[in-house]
Amino acid sequence: MTAARFSSSDPVADRRADYAEQFAARGDFQAAADVLSSALELVPAWTAGWFRLGEFHEKAGQGEAALRAWDQALELDPADPFGASLKRDLARAMPVAESMPPAFVELLFDQYASRFDAALTRGLEYRGPDILLARLQANGFERAAHALDLGCGTGLMGEVLRPFSGRLAGVDLSAGMLAEAEAKGVYDALAKADIARMDMVPAQYDLIVAADVFAYVGALEAVIAWCRAALLPGGYLAFTVEAAEEDIVLKESRRFAHGAPYLENLLTQAGFAAIDLAPCVVRKDRGEDIHSFCVVAALPAICHDREGDGEARIPA
Repeated sequence: MTAARFSSSDPVADRRADYAEQFAARGDFQAAADVLSSALELVPAWTAGWFRLGEFHEKAGQGEAALRAWDQALELDPADPFGASLKRDLARAMPVAESMPPAFVELLFDQYASRFDAALTRGLEYRGPDILLARLQANGFERAAHALDLGCGTGLMGEVLRPFSGRLAGVDLSAGMLAEAEAKGVYDALAKADIARMDMVPAQYDLIVAADVFAYVGALEAVIAWCRAALLPGGYLAFTVEAAEEDIVLKESRRFAHGAPYLENLLTQAGFAAIDLAPCVVRKDRGEDIHSFCVVAALPAICHDREGDGEARIPA
């Protein structure tokens, strides 16, 4: 996603932004930055324009100017729908973000929804749902009475899980993705929510899956704790993540990757008794394998735990 797709509502500024994109397409990012700067003189409150200006400065090797542009974008819209905070953190020696701005994730996938399946399965050779089901079955999973698909997107995981689920619910932050999932008719219930910020619920699921979702969360402590509380004794949690050597890494793609020791320690501390962490490749990017982990964790058949004390923000 680039901010250039969003009009400034000023025809003159938009024409200048188009010229800037033409310079950028030829690799002249300094000229692109100069022309877009002149557009922003006309529309100084154009958040998307400031974000794109930061990208031009970054590609022109002007790091400080890029940071100033992204700071301006954040000042204009602290919800950060373009992910300026992530670009800013990547430019620092020590990235500080622990999760993606919800507005950024929502806007990204709302725009992507109608072409998501084709782009992911054909363009990126995505295999996440099939890998997850195979690893679940290798760890003793047969069928879930009540399953939850976290970050269900357009329902690719749901299509795989439907034959193995009595009741199947999905939750996602993007209304556009949820509309695509609903059209497939594989879920019994769908709801819009940010999986990184959900209220605690009593245990009700015997399977929770998150296919290629935690790359948008970063620090997983809160969401793993939520899953632990929402699972019944003997329940399974299964997810894929991009692999890292460190605990949590913010990549140039603005996706998070996670290290195996971090994942194993987190799940152990959460009370999962059996943890299977298998290296895999769930998709490609620009023709290169994205090395990942497929994780399946199971709770003991008898768990002593208190129920959550919040209202459910997901379908029952």
